[in-house]
Amino acid sequence: MNDWMQTVFTDGTRYFVSNPLPKKGERITLWLRICEWSPVQRIILRTKLNGVEVLMPMEWDYSRNGLAYFKASLTLWEDLFHYHFYLVTEEQIYYYTQNGLTDSVPDEVYDFKILTDYQQPEWVKEAVFYQIFPERFCNGNPFNDVLNGEYSFDGHPAIRVRDWNQVPAAYQDSFCMDFYGGDLDGILLKIPYLKELGVNAVYLNPIFYAATVHKYDCLDYFTVDPHFGGDEALARLCQALHENGMKIILDISINHTGTAHKWFNKEGLFFPTTVGAYHNPDAKEREYYFFQGEHDYKAWYDVETLPTLNYTSQALRDVIYRREDSVLKKWLKKPYQIDGWRFDVADIMARNDALQLHHEIWPEIRKSIKETNPQAYILAEDWCDCAEFLRGNEWDSPMNYFGCARPVREFAGEQDLFHQKSPFLRNAPHHQDAAVLAARIGAHLNKLPTVIQQNQFNLIDSHDTPRLHNNPEISRGAWKNAALIQFALPGCVSIYYGDEAGIDGRIQDTEGCRYPMPWGKDFEKEEPYQFYSRLIQIRKSTQAFSEGSFKILHALGGQFICARFTDTQCYLVCCSMEKKECQVRFSVRGLGQVTMSGVQDLLGQYVQYELSEDGWMQIQMPAEAGYLMRLG
Repeated sequence: MNDWMQTVFTDGTRYFVSNPLPKKGERITLWLRICEWSPVQRIILRTKLNGVEVLMPMEWDYSRNGLAYFKASLTLWEDLFHYHFYLVTEEQIYYYTQNGLTDSVPDEVYDFKILTDYQQPEWVKEAVFYQIFPERFCNGNPFNDVLNGEYSFDGHPAIRVRDWNQVPAAYQDSFCMDFYGGDLDGILLKIPYLKELGVNAVYLNPIFYAATVHKYDCLDYFTVDPHFGGDEALARLCQALHENGMKIILDISINHTGTAHKWFNKEGLFFPTTVGAYHNPDAKEREYYFFQGEHDYKAWYDVETLPTLNYTSQALRDVIYRREDSVLKKWLKKPYQIDGWRFDVADIMARNDALQLHHEIWPEIRKSIKETNPQAYILAEDWCDCAEFLRGNEWDSPMNYFGCARPVREFAGEQDLFHQKSPFLRNAPHHQDAAVLAARIGAHLNKLPTVIQQNQFNLIDSHDTPRLHNNPEISRGAWKNAALIQFALPGCVSIYYGDEAGIDGRIQDTEGCRYPMPWGKDFEKEEPYQFYSRLIQIRKSTQAFSEGSFKILHALGGQFICARFTDTQCYLVCCSMEKKECQVRFSVRGLGQVTMSGVQDLLGQYVQYELSEDGWMQIQMPAEAGYLMRLG
């Protein structure tokens, strides 16, 4: 590629858009930059206004550090404004979209996009989340622990695990009924630890009344589980987190309930005086579910204990999200004032064969949430491409498996997470290749408006995945590189509890990623904790990572290099998964002026590099190593 092509850049950040969050009817200015010595004779903004294709010549505005900035201004009247560019040389026309430069006319899928009247949860782009599986984090109040044999669910008795360090049993041995005693007061006690680590947001797996350890089989959405301390414990925790400058989001499944939920009440175990929908054909809650006969009902993935909710019911919509005392609004209000919701299995919510209501329900849910708290974060579980939900009127972000966890873990040496779950693809070939990583990251980000990119919930591990560092085939260097790339991507970052502690675990089953937090170990002095602590410190103190631009500079073999930058800051993340030392050569010309004296590694490592006058950098990379470098 010609050098000048590497200098073409724009995006939807405030460095290239006068107002990235405009109101309808507002006039904005867009900029595109390119090296001053390019052969480009004209730059044209291509868009559609009122459905008609429009070509607008851009004019030179100013130059800085060898880069010329061209601008165009226009008024926005539609919900979504999308555009790309024509770069005209003497010999041909090039086309520039979020997917890069091409010499053929592109479609509009990868157009740059600006949303009007979008309510962005602006705090998210500066957030470092800490995901907590409450039952395994910390026991702050032993008096509310589940007692051995206190109750049974689905034929299996509750098991009180008295040794906090005991290895969790596999599902076929415990049936998710083995309780260690973690609770909300335990999280409250560890707020000083979280502050010291540097996190500023907490994401809790479900805490509402439920029979199992994971609590995705809810019994009552309106009550915090008493074994977690009840509603009062949540109020205490939310207040303390907010006083310490931290946000909190809660996890909920409104796609299904448990069969023991008070509305359904199949077993009568937890609500013995209530006749629920399962046994009472006249119960008002019966319309909340899909009954196909007296006792036949639709269940999530045919799991008999998880009956699916039926959103054709207006009464269900009212109780879940529309009424002022609805489930979602209750916890957004005082005394809790949570800062957002994470929705379990959001990709399949309100989608049941002939009844495809998802694009009707999600805008309603968003409207209801934003009416209560305009800055609330709407985070959804989806493991695949979900751009259809990321247009500004439904989700703020998915759990970013598709654009982060899946490709990054594959680059680190694992098979794709989703493929691991498939009997048809298990043990199929996988690619530890940087070009594949770059393509997969781009496949997610390049379809999204920048203000949605900034919301992305970037993760490596979660309660649903084996922990990467527990895989014996993944080296420490590969794991650190994965974390570096995670921290480099646009959006926020999420650390799954205990990753910073090098927590034990196994990769054969889901229970293997839910080990109790190893508070008995002095892990703060170990490398994982120090590494995460340093990354968090850099990310929180650096504007380039919270709202700067993102660009992949090099992706070849096991070598991946990307940049985060503003008009005054520039950082490089350089990762090599090669098994031996190698040299990496790439251009930094498009990032502005870089000097030899202005390169510094922020992880305390010595970097052997050369920087030529024409903007090419060469770095000597050790085997399976990574750098985080600041360019002056």
